[in-house]
Amino acid sequence: MLTRPCTFILFILWITMAQIPGQENKEKTTALKDLLSRIDLDELMKKDEPPLNFPKTLEEFEYAFNEQGRLRHTTTGEAYAFNAREDLHRWNQKRYEALGEIITRYVYQLLETKCNLTKEIVPVDATAEEPRSFIYLSADAMSNPTKLLVLIQGCGVVRAGQWARRLIINQDLDSGTQIPFITRAQEEGYGVMVLNPNENHLEVERPAKPAPLPSPEASDEPAEKRERKDDRESKKKRDFYEKYRNPQKESETEQIPIRENGSPEEHVLYVWDHFVSKAAARNVFVVAHSYGGLSLVELMIQREAQVKNRVCAVAMTDSIHNVWHQDANKSIQEWLQQHCRNWVSSPEPLDTPVEPMLSDCPRVSAGNGFLKSPKQLIGRLHAKLELTPPSLQRTQLSK
Repeated sequence: MLTRPCTFILFILWITMAQIPGQENKEKTTALKDLLSRIDLDELMKKDEPPLNFPKTLEEFEYAFNEQGRLRHTTTGEAYAFNAREDLHRWNQKRYEALGEIITRYVYQLLETKCNLTKEIVPVDATAEEPRSFIYLSADAMSNPTKLLVLIQGCGVVRAGQWARRLIINQDLDSGTQIPFITRAQEEGYGVMVLNPNENHLEVERPAKPAPLPSPEASDEPAEKRERKDDRESKKKRDFYEKYRNPQKESETEQIPIRENGSPEEHVLYVWDHFVSKAAARNVFVVAHSYGGLSLVELMIQREAQVKNRVCAVAMTDSIHNVWHQDANKSIQEWLQQHCRNWVSSPEPLDTPVEPMLSDCPRVSAGNGFLKSPKQLIGRLHAKLELTPPSLQRTQLSK
């Protein structure tokens, strides 16, 4: 990251070189190198980026969730501050990401201790050596004969049990996690299944690449001397670039996909085939947020008859699905129209109809923070969202 003194001096050098008339490129380069050699780079870097070594626990970060589920500094009581170091955006971002990883583990702990959910490994036949992911199930998720609630989050860094990391850190646990929905559903007698569509790969450090062989060039210098000279010049260039543009080079990694779960769409399909379709519940209900709605539509394209036979109602929230781009047929579009609602961000009161972009599921206003109100959403699911035909509603409610 360039500091202001460094930026100013380099700017002056650029202007100076631009004003030298009639010189060849070689002469300009030589003059620039001479001027740069007189600059004490370490002296200019008054704000070297601190090490990218961050705490591994909330306690070490000096943060904790209070009784209201809000993240607060343990000493000052203040909310999380992103800009902990002025003018060090990359460092601040890396710190935020490190905190996010701790939050993910914290939410997992809450799912297991507060919601009494258990992990189920996917793929179900994964060996000890291959990459794996997991989902969370309530004790009765596979055995509840009546109702099963399936939660599908959006895309990005969020993992099982989260709606939005930003909301967890900046607002509270109730806003950013699925925990209020899970506890409410359990109170209403639902089995619960929490998907994990963004855990798609194992990230491992990539082995260092061997140094490339020097290209043969015509030269009077001995090959060994020319190679040493080229290495020195290359190292100078790399060091200069790394110093100012990337102060701390991070290790290179590669991603090994998780078998049959290499994307959110694959994950939803896999969980349907190996869990949802084998569950005992006669009525399956789905809450799908953002990209989760797209994954659900893709599931319908792959398993249309099964989904229609098992799923009673779908509550989407700010879903980004697109029946045209996803090539959903007419019968799927008609089913979405009858069995789904998409609550979207809107200043209008809750449930106010919003003009649909496409002729699939109706769009209605989410009002002020609909995701904060699991009671309302679960209540609508419990009442079948008034989506199924009245005759079918009476049949299902009598079961």
